[in-house]
Amino acid sequence: MSDRCHIVHCLDRLPEPHEEFYTAQARANPQFGGSLHYHSLDVRDRESTNQIMSTIANGKNRLDGLVAAAGVNHIGSGINHSAADIERIISINYTGAFTSATAAATQMLNKQSRGSILLISSMSGMIANKGMKSSIYNSSKAAVIQLARSFAMEWTDIDTEGRGGIRVNCLCPGHIMTPMAKMVMDGTPGTKEIWESENMMGRLARPEEFRGIALLLMSNASSFMTGSTIVADGGHTAW
Repeated sequence: MSDRCHIVHCLDRLPEPHEEFYTAQARANPQFGGSLHYHSLDVRDRESTNQIMSTIANGKNRLDGLVAAAGVNHIGSGINHSAADIERIISINYTGAFTSATAAATQMLNKQSRGSILLISSMSGMIANKGMKSSIYNSSKAAVIQLARSFAMEWTDIDTEGRGGIRVNCLCPGHIMTPMAKMVMDGTPGTKEIWESENMMGRLARPEEFRGIALLLMSNASSFMTGSTIVADGGHTAW
């Protein structure tokens, strides 16, 4: 697998990345072929997504992997969701994942790369979380789980010069201390305590705790895994 990594920001299309990106970029060692690059796009824009993915793949005539993690939430009673609310959530969480994955798969096939695609869903795609009224978000994440299975069925057995096809897996994190989770907690007092009490570890996850799982699923260490759904939720759904 190549050490050349591209970060594609997919939500509010920031012209410049968060400062944490530059910290990570400084760690990429060019002496070993490592580099980190940033692109900004809207995953709802299929033409732009295909173009960016093509540009990345053409850089070294290959595309090894994709982590599709774009997602937004909307908190409120299902009765009060407007058509615009529903469209925004589905178009980013589901259609965005579909567009990103198909754009990447197209390049992997064109470049005859045996790639790995990881779709980020959520345990919210498997359960209804206490303290969070978000029916459209939950159902969009359930759709992402099924999308990963369906793509795995389509692409895993595609032969690329005898090396196998494209593996597709899904990761369902539990509650993570992110700006989106903080928005929910700030809007509904007591939510943090409910979430912490509902998993076996009694705390929220940190974003960096998912790096190892992502590296596993992107690398040959998971060479016999496809169509799998990994749940990393501190024991929330098992309790």
